[in-house]
Amino acid sequence: MTKYLEIGQIVNTFGIKGMVKVKPFTDDIRRFDRLEKVYIKKQNEKKEYQIEEVKYHKEMVLIKFKGIDNIDAANLLKNSYLIVDREKEEPLEEGRYYIVDMLGIDVYTEEGNLLGKLDDIYNTGSNDIYVVKDELGKQVLLPALKEVIKKVDIENKKMVVHLIPGLI
Repeated sequence: MTKYLEIGQIVNTFGIKGMVKVKPFTDDIRRFDRLEKVYIKKQNEKKEYQIEEVKYHKEMVLIKFKGIDNIDAANLLKNSYLIVDREKEEPLEEGRYYIVDMLGIDVYTEEGNLLGKLDDIYNTGSNDIYVVKDELGKQVLLPALKEVIKKVDIENKKMVVHLIPGLI
């Protein structure tokens, strides 16, 4: 398991006083209210920043970091990622998983047939879509619904799904 979790990406600046606009990678956007610090990762470097202020605007998170006091300093952070130490995160509820832990797991049908590996996850607004890719590159899109996703076993890197008519 990875030591750090990406929780968002700085996509732009906001205003002239050093605030940045963050696209969150979390179901719980209000989690940013509980943060005192984050690491900002740009290329292969990471640096710790203290959070001074958090606001919300149109599904985005606006953050002011200590020491980032103007638009020029904020511009240098664009396209970098916010990461947190996994060990300091609260445990997830039963049946909830970090995307980073799910990517790459083997996906099987209830009959035991290997569909492929979980390659990507994206959100449509109403639910997540799991992109499963086989060894030939063929993709199967699975809605993340209880009727379809029957079992997720992160430790053994295995998922079992029920294929409803029309999925393949």
